[in-house]
Amino acid sequence: MNDKTIVLVSNTPWFLYNFCQGLLRALVRRDFRVVCLVSNDEYSQRLSEEFGVTLRGMPMEGKSTSPAREGKCLFWLYGQLRELRPAFVFNFTIKANVYSGLACRALRIPYANTVTGLGTTFLHDSHLFRQVRRLYGFANAGARRVFFLNPDDREVFERQGMLQKVDWAMLPGAGVDVTRFAFKPLPQEGPFTFVLIARLLGDKGVREYVAAAVRVRSEHPETRFLIVGPKGVSNRTAIDDDEIEAWQERGVVEYVGAQDDVRPWLAQSHVLVLPSYREGLPSTVLEAGAMGRPVIATDVPGCRHAVADGETGWLCRVKDVESLAARMRACLVMTPWALSRVGVAARRRAEKEFSQDIVVAGYLACLEASLMNHQRVKMEA
Repeated sequence: MNDKTIVLVSNTPWFLYNFCQGLLRALVRRDFRVVCLVSNDEYSQRLSEEFGVTLRGMPMEGKSTSPAREGKCLFWLYGQLRELRPAFVFNFTIKANVYSGLACRALRIPYANTVTGLGTTFLHDSHLFRQVRRLYGFANAGARRVFFLNPDDREVFERQGMLQKVDWAMLPGAGVDVTRFAFKPLPQEGPFTFVLIARLLGDKGVREYVAAAVRVRSEHPETRFLIVGPKGVSNRTAIDDDEIEAWQERGVVEYVGAQDDVRPWLAQSHVLVLPSYREGLPSTVLEAGAMGRPVIATDVPGCRHAVADGETGWLCRVKDVESLAARMRACLVMTPWALSRVGVAARRRAEKEFSQDIVVAGYLACLEASLMNHQRVKMEA
């Protein structure tokens, strides 16, 4: 075992770059050699250059269900981990948790799984997804710790027998850097602006957002609706380019694409909207709150834990366009003082409950306990 090598496994460099910066920096500061096993995307080079980590391109496709392709990915991970023999492996996202977890169990490499959300595997039911859930439970059983981002996800795992005799802990999502996402007063000029920041997936409630925008703009035509996030995502519910272009041609929403820095878009907006079907703990909600932006989100796992209904934002019914539109209309008639008060409460909650430091400390405590246990076993041998 290489005591100075730590491996992170995720479906994409985009995920690690956007949600694991605090952990990456902490590991590098402690002089670990950090290796990321990820598929390739436009964030690969940035992840390597900005954090000084080593990347190895993993043959994983998010929406693939081909046994041949999935088997290739599993055996590739097994080969990489057998070669690296890291001191510890942190796994993120469903396929990484399952495949890397299975490989780590077989190789007796200590690891932790982070349940970043239940996603398509739990939102839809079929023989295939039932088999995936069984494998997921087996992969979790060998983990030193399974991290959850909300209690609802933990209850699902427990109810389905996927947490038997497993050490688990709760984290506040990926956390938020409250210094980088500094508080900004709400805009005093220009049209009232809503913004959705998410990957363009059906499961993120993007279509409901657009449909609600149509209804609200019929009564308040000056209102602005932004969409920020990547399209062309490898996911079974990805929205195709033609549908996105049709929305823009109708002039209802402004799609500005993926953005390296979402802070300017939050700064020019009054309210963040996330009508997702289910989340782990959405980072965009934490970031919006840190900047003093109220949030409208669906009353589903993850979202309901990130938003204190009536205090830091509001919850609406999932997959219910009228419920979402009603919340938007209510924001439009609030006084600037009342809306700002909600934003200030969101900032305070972000500082108290969702700081990135809490997340990093949780991961490092797990790692240090594993390393100490390894040293103890070596001394006793």
